[in-house]
Amino acid sequence: MNRRNFLRLALAGGASLVLAACDMSGQETAVSEDIADIAVTAPEAAPRRADRAEATLVLDWVPNTNHTGLYAARALGYFEEENLDFKIEEPVEVDATSVVAAGNAEFGIGFQEFLTPALVQGAPVVSVAAIIQENTSGFASLKSRGISRPRDFEGAVYGGFGSPLELAILQVMMEQDGGDFSKLESVGAGAADFLTIIQRDVDLYWIFYAWQGVKADLEGIELDVAFLSDWGVPNYYTPLIMANSGMLGRRREIGERAMAAISRGYDFAIANPAEAAEMLIQASPEIDVPLAHASQLWLSPRYQGDADRWGRQQGSVWGGMTQWMLDRELIEEMFEWENAFSNELLPE
Repeated sequence: MNRRNFLRLALAGGASLVLAACDMSGQETAVSEDIADIAVTAPEAAPRRADRAEATLVLDWVPNTNHTGLYAARALGYFEEENLDFKIEEPVEVDATSVVAAGNAEFGIGFQEFLTPALVQGAPVVSVAAIIQENTSGFASLKSRGISRPRDFEGAVYGGFGSPLELAILQVMMEQDGGDFSKLESVGAGAADFLTIIQRDVDLYWIFYAWQGVKADLEGIELDVAFLSDWGVPNYYTPLIMANSGMLGRRREIGERAMAAISRGYDFAIANPAEAAEMLIQASPEIDVPLAHASQLWLSPRYQGDADRWGRQQGSVWGGMTQWMLDRELIEEMFEWENAFSNELLPE
């Protein structure tokens, strides 16, 4: 799902809606390498748990490199070592946050900027790991347009849905750079392919660089990208792994076992991007294979970033973004953001 889809959903459904990570365009291909034969550096095996259990994680959209650690954990048998029957499912009609909040899946892929309004309204969900430490999204334009920084957005046409979050971010970035937000034209873009719409209909589009930016690189299309993190928008975790808080209260050991396996999967993807990409490709053969490999090489070092381990979340990130959203009336009231996340399920 690209940003156009999740913003459409955000406008339609409010706080429970999830930001989808990537605009996927795939192609079928044969995988030339058998995963079982790959010599790789894998984290040390965990002791097998005695009691068999089941758990489900629902994705935000189709499999992509945000999810590689999940598929690596499955391919390498890490869930089996935890004696877990762990299912990874794509969402059907309903967004992942709603599915997890309703108790129809134990885990899901979510996004802090959309999880926060749901938590304000009391959704029984908690963030248990940051998939990527730093926000890698930004507003992209063709280099030929000369839109190299936010003040250059003046007079440009932005393709989006005009959601309050979207417009607040654009306004902050432009004002941070001395621009006049009122001079940016925002038009409805629909669920368009990024590289098609940016060359045909609009000047500016919101992307995740790990997928859409890398895709442009592969196709030889030069972009200018103004990253949110460079222009006054606080960092936030996008995407993240969330869990049903009621489930954790009743069956905490399931959360611990699942996150032990998932953590090892992402550790593997960090150390072995090429091999991990093949595992993602085997799980999703319709994926664009060259893009999956290139995206994985770009993203693997960014999973953990400067954190002391993969998945770690900081209170300053949750508190900072929550206050930023409150100041701009993107949420109605402050809530106990300290309870919105937990690092306790991550292995030491």
